[in-house]
Amino acid sequence: MFSTTAFFAKPWVRWTLIGVVVVLAIVLPLILPEFANTTLARIGVFAVAVLGLNVLMGYTGQVSLGQIFFLGLGAYVTAYGVEQDWNIVLVFVLACLIPAVTGLLIALAAARLGGLAIAMVTIALPIVGVPLAKRLADFTGGSQGLSARFSDAPDWTGLYDDQWQLYLVLLIGGISFLLTRNLVHGKYGRAFAIVKGNEAVAGSMGISPYRYKVLAFTVASLLGGVSGFLYMVVVQYTSPETLSFGHSITLVASMVIGGAGSILGSLLGGAYYVLVPQITNIIDPGLTAVLQGAILLAVLFLLPGGLVSLPRLWRGARRGGGSTRTRPPATVAAAASLAPDVSHPPTESQERRQDT
Repeated sequence: MFSTTAFFAKPWVRWTLIGVVVVLAIVLPLILPEFANTTLARIGVFAVAVLGLNVLMGYTGQVSLGQIFFLGLGAYVTAYGVEQDWNIVLVFVLACLIPAVTGLLIALAAARLGGLAIAMVTIALPIVGVPLAKRLADFTGGSQGLSARFSDAPDWTGLYDDQWQLYLVLLIGGISFLLTRNLVHGKYGRAFAIVKGNEAVAGSMGISPYRYKVLAFTVASLLGGVSGFLYMVVVQYTSPETLSFGHSITLVASMVIGGAGSILGSLLGGAYYVLVPQITNIIDPGLTAVLQGAILLAVLFLLPGGLVSLPRLWRGARRGGGSTRTRPPATVAAAASLAPDVSHPPTESQERRQDT
């Protein structure tokens, strides 16, 4: 039977798909209406934020409920730098570096803690961040927040603002996704998986769980800063509401619904974060939270692996004639292969060999 996986694994197929994606990324902003460009740009912003959360929770197995804090911090650094008329390249570097260093310092103190303890530490980040942003009015604008218009299209491009902003998000977000994919599919990704599976086994193999937890938290914080910069590219305004704990919970739900431990799942999670609230508001603004909760429960029960697992589930159902049974874990299969076969009685020759 022809294997779809084998087909897509061929180099010429992969390069063709990459070429199609690049062409679409160049052409679509030019032909789509303003609303569509803005929506796609917002999806890209939060897809990067979910990607950072996925590195920490999906690939390394560490609980974090404070990713929105690093997005907000990157947004505030960007807004303040633009307000002070700093070079935009320097602003971008600081918007990435300051959240990364902050995440590193937090991880150095918290990474030795257990799952519940580190979850409580990350919960504190947005809870503390909101009043802190209000008090540091000289830097954050207080409750009024900060505006920063720096992403208008240059005259020489001949583009509209929404087109230029979408191109920026596609470029910076695309590089972020590519670098993260290389990270999680390389030796660091293998170390993350071992730490997630069993820290004791990781330690016995010479892999320091503490070191890789700190690394994952720092990478997640850095990607949070990148998404904060892109947030200001698209929204051009930030306030203490950006750091709201509710947004952080929605980011976690978006990661779960998109697919934990999946690069594509991060993109689907960003789409969920932006599109589902718009759809539920159209249905009934008063039932937004209820409908989002129902969607989350439905995905958890029907697709535990998130939306990204839907094609795999469908292929499994087709092969099994409607059955959705999954293969046993490798350890179970190995143990089963070593177990004696008692499904049939031994033959006479086998009994003779056992007697000898």
